Amino acid sequence: MAIFATLFSESIIFDVEFHQLIIFINPFFRMELSGKIIMVLPERGGVSQRSGSEWKVASYILETMEQYPKKCCFEVFGTDRIVNFNIQVGQMLTVSLDIDAHEFNGRWYNTIRAWKVAPYDPNAVAAPADASAAFAGQPPFPPAAPTGEQTVPVASTAPEAPAPAFTGDSTDDLPF
Repeated sequence: MAIFATLFSESIIFDVEFHQLIIFINPFFRMELSGKIIMVLPERGGVSQRSGSEWKVASYILETMEQYPKKCCFEVFGTDRIVNFNIQVGQMLTVSLDIDAHEFNGRWYNTIRAWKVAPYDPNAVAAPADASAAFAGQPPFPPAAPTGEQTVPVASTAPEAPAPAFTGDSTDDLPF
């Protein structure tokens, strides 16, 4: 029996029968968000101390379309990307993001950077980021262990008997 789980960008598989833990790690923590651009913040720029070249960063606020909408501030780095993406207030977009963190003077700061921006498609279905593609064409469970080896007991698949109907004959007023 195998147990599958996806935690953040890692897909974890625990094979109970053979007592193996298999972890597929995505080298970059990437995600996609879809929503409406509600604010464009002023561009920031400067000159790199290392190379002497100019740089620009534009920040945007995206609001998701959930029952309880969330807001995310993300950045687009580089003049060429800022111009190519041409993000405007009111646009419905799907944004692919890289999330990273860095330390400065003992404090940690998150960076959420867009690497791809596309118009929002309500008919598109996001593919799950799990390891199931790695197991395409393989049976869902490993073969049974040869006799003589210790195996983990599996719960019975027989249906349980239905609960008795409530008759109201009890001396208390509890429904159970």
